[in-house]
Amino acid sequence: MKKLILAAAIAASFVSTAARAEDAKPDNEFSFNAAVVSDYRYRGLTQTRFDPALQVGADYTHNPTGLYAGTWLTNIKWIKDAGTLSGTDTKGDIEWDIYGGKRGDIGGGFTYDVGGLYYYYPGNTLANSGVKNANTFELYGQVGYGPAYFKYSQSLTNLFGAVNSKYSQYYDLGANIETFYGIMLGLHVGHQNVRGNPSQVSYTDWKIGLSKTFDDLAGITLGVAYVGTDLKDGVSTTPASDGAKNVGKNGVVFSLSKTF
Repeated sequence: MKKLILAAAIAASFVSTAARAEDAKPDNEFSFNAAVVSDYRYRGLTQTRFDPALQVGADYTHNPTGLYAGTWLTNIKWIKDAGTLSGTDTKGDIEWDIYGGKRGDIGGGFTYDVGGLYYYYPGNTLANSGVKNANTFELYGQVGYGPAYFKYSQSLTNLFGAVNSKYSQYYDLGANIETFYGIMLGLHVGHQNVRGNPSQVSYTDWKIGLSKTFDDLAGITLGVAYVGTDLKDGVSTTPASDGAKNVGKNGVVFSLSKTF
């Protein structure tokens, strides 16, 4: 009997050790991601004139400290559309994001995430007076509790080419809740304040989304989201040749993505 008890204890020890080893993360962690979306929406506004986008990215995390860095690229159309609307020739069809920061636990179930994000548009030109290009740098800070979070971002440059818009602010409140069968429910409401511009340029956006990762399909994640804003018609539109659509109109976005 003593031998059986000893054997059971040794076996339990092996199982516990194996579980801890499996849960432990490496000090240096790299990941890559790729996605196809039916429409690239950013803060509620289409960046691709309601057309699809191909997106790729890479991330590095130093788990002992919570420091991280990453990069992400996607195709866009909004810079060229801005030129069409103003009757000038503008260039820029790629968005390249570069970011870094630090995340971790505050205590009591709260988490934090602080960092900076640079939106780079290679070779872009804008005709707005006093603004050389659309490149933008923002600082951000986020506090989370369970599935919910609040994030605040502030630009240290003009915001995406808007004149005299330095120190513009974005408020982001949301939650990512796991429901039945591994389906994630994503809820978001945000408000973009464009400093130094007419009040009608500032707006509120929202999103309700569902997503699920299928392990038997090589870990592919499928998603669908309903996105919208309170942006008024005529404030920001696509070119007349495309029907002069409100870039923040309500719509459904489908996505297919994978992280590896």
